[in-house]
Amino acid sequence: MTQSKKHLTDNTLTRPDPVSFWQAFRFWLQLGFISFGGPAGQIAIMHQELVERRRWISEKRFLHALNYCMVLPGPEAQQLAVYLGWLMHRTWGGMVAGLLFILPSLFLLILLSWIYLSFGQVPVVAGVLYGIKPAVTAIVLSAAQRIGSRALKNGVLWTLAALAFLAIFALHVPFPLIVLIAACLGAIGGRIAPDKFAVGGGHGAVKQNYGPALIDDDTPIPDHARFRWSHLLKIVAVGLILWGGVMGLLCGQYGWNGALTQMGWFFTKAALLTFGGAYAVLPYVYQGAVEHYHWLSATQMIDGLALGETTPGPLIMIVTFVGFLGGWSQLPFGPDALLMAGVVAAVVATYFTFLPSFLFILAGGPLVESTHGNLKFTAPLSAITAAVVGVILNLAVFFAYHVFWPQGFEGRFDGIAALIGVGALLALFRYKTGVIPVIAVCGAAGLLLFFIKPWLA
Repeated sequence: MTQSKKHLTDNTLTRPDPVSFWQAFRFWLQLGFISFGGPAGQIAIMHQELVERRRWISEKRFLHALNYCMVLPGPEAQQLAVYLGWLMHRTWGGMVAGLLFILPSLFLLILLSWIYLSFGQVPVVAGVLYGIKPAVTAIVLSAAQRIGSRALKNGVLWTLAALAFLAIFALHVPFPLIVLIAACLGAIGGRIAPDKFAVGGGHGAVKQNYGPALIDDDTPIPDHARFRWSHLLKIVAVGLILWGGVMGLLCGQYGWNGALTQMGWFFTKAALLTFGGAYAVLPYVYQGAVEHYHWLSATQMIDGLALGETTPGPLIMIVTFVGFLGGWSQLPFGPDALLMAGVVAAVVATYFTFLPSFLFILAGGPLVESTHGNLKFTAPLSAITAAVVGVILNLAVFFAYHVFWPQGFEGRFDGIAALIGVGALLALFRYKTGVIPVIAVCGAAGLLLFFIKPWLA
């Protein structure tokens, strides 16, 4: 142990050796399999590995990259991986980092979606899902509290959150319209009362020095990370080809109203509205996938969120589950090709959800980074984040209604589910238990209930 400590002390005095593309490839591949715990856990893993342990990037540069990703719509942890991969190894480095961050979760969720549809009605599986659903309700409520405690710093932002909740809960205002109105109010408020909309502190100041880093505070910006109009236009053109080519293929093959074409269009819009993380876009996905397109039921949406919480990768990967069930139910290839329809639809949903995230980093990284800290750009974001808190609270209410009153208010109240939900809330709020243990214990409780229910009858 003494020798290990001495090695660490000596090692921090020298800058690490340059990292090859394949060294980075192995790290991003490993990260894709261990990135549990939602965005906070995934960012913590990257900080521990890249800043503290490997010292590939300094703390200040890491936080600067993270703050940039927080400004963009989309999953910030996955975008941070793309950003860091791009910073170290240019465009291919960013693409590899971002793809390996989501591919393990994509394969796992396709497998779990098939198991869910094939065996979800098996009593043992149904028992586990029964216990997990109240936990999901508690997790969404915890997300609203966590984001709210960070975002709602004054009465103006609290008011915006309350108005957003009333708009979507009572008036059924579409989520995109809420985001647009909040952004406009933020832009106006940033001029009238800038102190009410200032983004304070980001993710905290730099508190510790871990020694010289490969990309350090004083390391010059790499040539490929400097803003050039030619580079921007090239990436945008490639992005439009990648989006329009697949969309055109789907439209030509199945028509504009075909299920796969509509999935591509719907999840493109969803990708541009994920300010505030995955929980923020879930209401929009619910409104479209459940209420408008009827790709899946409300109960299946809750089950999908439960599965998404138990797999690595960003939580927005629930779109893979939504796509799989949509393909399975819409039969784009006929009734004899259910599995193929589910897999193709899952890939389509995932492709169109994550394509914009890559483009935002690879095309806009140098440009958007130069605007960081400018109130003109951050005030609308503050307002959107405040509105998102109200929208997430509405999602928690929606889940609670379907879990605790499965037959509607005219039916019976499920006291056992409510008891499991209260236990999950206590674990999350009072004892700060992680999401995975909470889901595991609640699923075990549902399974136990399945076994003892015949004895109670």
